[in-house]
Parts: sequence; structure tokens; C-alpha cells
Amino acid sequence: MPLNATEPPSLDPTPIFEYFRAGFASNLLTAAVAHFRVFEHLVAGGMTFGDLAGALGLEERPAIVLITALRAMGLIVADAAGLLTLSPQAAEQLVPENYFSIAGYIGLAAESPAVLELVERLRSNRPANSVDKDAGAAFIYKEGMESAMEKEASARQLTLALAGRAKNVAPVLAERLSPCSGTLLDVGGGTGIYSISLLQRNPDLRAIILDRPEVLRIAKEFAESYGVSDRIEWLEGDMFTAPLPSADFALLSNILHDWDVTDCQTLIRKCADCLRPGGRLIIHDVLLNDALDGPLAVACYSAQLFTLTEGRAYSGAEYRAWLAEAGLETSDFVPTLAHAYVISALHR
Repeated sequence: MPLNATEPPSLDPTPIFEYFRAGFASNLLTAAVAHFRVFEHLVAGGMTFGDLAGALGLEERPAIVLITALRAMGLIVADAAGLLTLSPQAAEQLVPENYFSIAGYIGLAAESPAVLELVERLRSNRPANSVDKDAGAAFIYKEGMESAMEKEASARQLTLALAGRAKNVAPVLAERLSPCSGTLLDVGGGTGIYSISLLQRNPDLRAIILDRPEVLRIAKEFAESYGVSDRIEWLEGDMFTAPLPSADFALLSNILHDWDVTDCQTLIRKCADCLRPGGRLIIHDVLLNDALDGPLAVACYSAQLFTLTEGRAYSGAEYRAWLAEAGLETSDFVPTLAHAYVISALHR
């Protein structure tokens, strides 16, 4: 009997993801105190984001990762003009010369390997496992990039690991999007579990799954086990360079957070261009607050993404702007599980 991809988990896995990523809060705080001395820079008064990033010697992406986390912790606050200042707690307890300062205590972890690795990632603005400045990371793929996704064993290991989260979330995504019919293009579809859930729930839907050859081998196995392989077309290619077939729906599920702003805009435009009139681009991803001040759990995940990919977590405001630039009309954001949301944008 085929497996069922439409039944959600009985318990929400979100707390486990929060526990798993919580270590990034400790490492970010230690880096801010002991290596970047963020709080000392703000003692004299408010600074703009750009001025503070410059004082820290950070490019925009790492500065957003670090400062968003500190704002989510309530240690940096923004006034009505957008100037960043110390919160009362940070002013009292994280400025070294103050009587109640615990900066030295936090600094005891300054030389731990995890903190040093994060500091290097922040300063270099390059993910872990980069081969060189232009090569990217080992666990994402773009043409010209050295990637584990091109090797059978490592591609299988990573793809199946990511499937653990997807199996929990996919049934909820499918429920939020149904009913739908026509053709779904799943860009960077991985195991295809999101498409599989949608196919099982929507008998008039067909799917095209685009990914690397080694990943599609695994996706084909999944499709067989869930009994939907006869309704899926397989498309091998690089999502940045491969022509996209026309579709009624284009899905980017947990894709954009792996890439920088320019690449996100490129992928959104490509997907918008492949949609038929009345079609929808569906983005499924975590969301930072529009003010880039939390939530802390997503800020920690953003730091994890930053260390392993060329991306970070993005805000709803950023997604709205990119979708509008691509000529798409965005509807409400609908939550699924594990801090993720469905963002549906209509092609008029």
C-alpha cells in the first residue's frame, strides 16, 4: 500500500527545532560581546544600521544576522527614527566598565571552536565549506560550485536528512494550498515530498520536479513509495540556468533562504515568467519580523543558514517587495509548522 503524505504529525515539531538551534543565540551573544564589542560601540549614543555595521567591519548580510539576533534578545532597540541604541539591560550588564557588567563572564566562551567559527563566517561573509571566494558552499548548488549535491553518497545523506522536516510540514502545506489543479513546478524539489503531498490531496494536479540528477534519484524512489510517480515529470538542471516550463503553480519551498538577495530576486522573476495567466508562485519559508527584530528562534535559524549557505532568513516585507518587483500580487501569509509560512502570489 502506498505511503500517505497527507497526514500531519500528531505533535508540532517546532519546539525541537528551537532547542536544536538555540546554541546559535549563545554563540552570537558571545561573538557580539567578546569579538565585535557591539555594546561598546553603542555606549556613546544611537547609530544607524549602516554606521554600526561599518564600525563592526561587517557586510550587510552578516550584520543583519548579528544585529537581528541582538534585537530579538532585547539587547539592542531601535527608536522612532531607526537609530539603534542599547536596551537598559545591555547598558547595565554588557558594557565592560560598568559595575554590574557580566561581559567578562560571557567572554569566557570567546575562544570556543563554535564561537570562533561563527566569527570567521561573519567577518568573511562566506559559508562554511567554501572552496574559495567564488565557489560557494558544499551543501547548495549553483553552476560552477563545488557541491555535495553532485555526489551520490553526500547528496543522499543530506536530502534524506532534510526530508525529516519536510515529512512533518508537507501535509500542512498541502492542506493550506488545496484545492488546486493543473501543473505544479517544484523548483529545487529535493525528495519531492511537498509535491507528493499536494498530488495525493489533489487528484487533478500533476507535478514537474526540478533538481540535480543525484537528488532526483531519491525523489523517484519517494514517488514510487507514495504511489504518484505516474503524475510526475522529472527535470534535471540548475534552477538558476535551466529554462523553466510553463506551469499553473511554481513552488519554492525552503529554497530562498539558501541564497543572497540578488539570487532570490532572480529565482522569483524566473518563476513569475513561467506562470500561466492566473497562476500562482508559492513561497514556503520562515519569516523574520518586518522590523528585523525577531523572532529569536528564526534569528537563530538565520544564523545557522548563514553559516552553511549563501543566504539567511528574510522578512515578509522583503518577500513582498521582491514579488511586487516581479509583477506578482501577494496575498496573506499563512503559517504551516516549524516557523514557516505559505506566501502565495498571483500572476495577473
